[in-house]
Amino acid sequence: MYSTSECYFVNGTEHVQFVERYIYNRQEFLRFDSAVGEYVAVTELGRPTAENWNRDKDLLESRRTAVDWFCRVWYKLA
Repeated sequence: MYSTSECYFVNGTEHVQFVERYIYNRQEFLRFDSAVGEYVAVTELGRPTAENWNRDKDLLESRRTAVDWFCRVWYKLA
C-alpha cells in the first residue's frame, strides 16, 4: 500500500483542493478530498478504513487543514 498527495489550484491560491489517495495492488481504494472533508471508500476494500478514520476527529482536522500546511506551502516554494 502507498499513498499520494495532490493539490489542485484555481486562480493561484484562491481555491485550493487537497486530495490524498491510497493505493493497494495498483488500485485506488480510499481517498480523502478536502472538498468533501472526509475519507471516502473508492472500493469495498476501503470501506472499513474510511469508516474508522472518519471517527478520528483529530485525523480529519489534520487532513482538512492540509490545504494550508501542505498545499499553500508548496505553492509558495514553487
